[in-house]
Amino acid sequence: MFHAGTQLKKALIVVHRWMGVSLCLLFLTWFASGMVLMYWDYPAVSEADRLSRAPVLDAAAIRLSPQKAYARLQMEFQPDRVKLGTFDGRPAYRFRFGDAESIVSAVDGQTLKEFPPEMTLRIASSWTGQPPADAKMEENMEEDQWTVSGEFQDLRPMRKYSWPDGEQVYVSTVTGDVEQYTTRASRMGAYFGAIPHWLYFTPLRKHSSAWARIAIWASGLGTVAALCGILIGISTYSPSKQYRREGAPSSLPYSGQKRWHAILGLIFGLLACSWAFSGMLSMDPFPRLQGENWDSTGARLGEALRGGSLRLADFTEGPREALGRLGRDFRVKELQLDLFAGEPAYLVTGGQNQSRIVPVRGEVAAEYDRNKIIDVIGKAAQPHTIAEVRLVTQYEAYYVDRRRRRPLPVIFVRLSDKDHSIYYIDPKTARIVQSYNSRARWNRWLYHGLHSMDFPWLYNHRPIWDILVLILLTAGSALCVTSLVLAWRVVQRSFGQTFLGPR
Repeated sequence: MFHAGTQLKKALIVVHRWMGVSLCLLFLTWFASGMVLMYWDYPAVSEADRLSRAPVLDAAAIRLSPQKAYARLQMEFQPDRVKLGTFDGRPAYRFRFGDAESIVSAVDGQTLKEFPPEMTLRIASSWTGQPPADAKMEENMEEDQWTVSGEFQDLRPMRKYSWPDGEQVYVSTVTGDVEQYTTRASRMGAYFGAIPHWLYFTPLRKHSSAWARIAIWASGLGTVAALCGILIGISTYSPSKQYRREGAPSSLPYSGQKRWHAILGLIFGLLACSWAFSGMLSMDPFPRLQGENWDSTGARLGEALRGGSLRLADFTEGPREALGRLGRDFRVKELQLDLFAGEPAYLVTGGQNQSRIVPVRGEVAAEYDRNKIIDVIGKAAQPHTIAEVRLVTQYEAYYVDRRRRRPLPVIFVRLSDKDHSIYYIDPKTARIVQSYNSRARWNRWLYHGLHSMDFPWLYNHRPIWDILVLILLTAGSALCVTSLVLAWRVVQRSFGQTFLGPR
């Protein structure tokens, strides 16, 4: 039995040593780039970015109702979503059906199907606020570092406009929209943060399946390597100090870098193991954690809140008249045709994250009726009942955002089903903004909790979160530096004679 234990320890040492040689540099890169990723995201264009850069909607220029504008498309079915905003300096409707979208001018009903270079240049120039004459244009036909993910595949060809100060804007010739935007600072942050952390190197990332497999296997093997190190450290450590080091009792038989590696591994090895494991979970290697019937449950409640399909004929009051009810102080950026419990309304978004609801029948409001939202959810959840409902006014365990972009307040609803399903509903839109079942809750803690340390108490008392995570990342980096030194020694011992000859 003692012999078997010794053999097992030897096997663990061999596995840990060679996996460490293979992965120590990758682990060091993950820890170091994680510090950068705390503060610099990978460049992306969000809806908030679009709204912040959008001009104020000129209500006086709106000539066509949504119904008349849609008639120009000669479609027999109703659109899934309708928005009214500014496109190329003029009010325009966006009609969406599934993944497809059509743009129709609200001024003259012109259907925009092609986006010539002079138009996309104006769009890019408006986005940056820079002179069009200073821009340099390139055709973006294939993946580059900033358009490498699959979401850009159907948006090509794109036109890339670059300005002398480093701003770069990608405008799709399919949608006419700005689909990517970078600056010198955002690119630099990504080169040192997101790209090495996510293995987002263009030659690899453009092959999505291969990239996903490599990321999963690398983090999975890293988890095994760290776990082997923890087991070795625990089995070697002697609380009674049975070893001798420089003539004095010692709890570890090592010296130099190996001793530092053992000490740091005993203290922070579990951290390295949990970060590698939770990083693997970010690639969703176990889809069952998300719950098998979650989509149908969430979709049913979402449909109930909406209350039917959008019918343009129900919007008897036009957008121009609806906007007139808001007053001159509200600077409208975008207007969306909305339904809540079957009742048509305009959901209006302005600057500085302001929004208003303008019902076709009813008074202007800042949000939908909370009691009615709860009543709709209760009826749609049957045969289950609502077990708990409350108003959430600050971020909590299952509704948290380090950058504080998610809406507040929201309505929390927990159902009496076997999964104890929970929903967070934004009363300003009557939409579900976050949801969990029992399996998804496990994923929340195993991935986000372990990987990002996204605990509400820490986020609400920054910079405590920053200090803690930076300390842990620095400790993890130090552990990897000792691994790198030891790995170099192993390579020298094992291959030095072969490649360098006898010394």
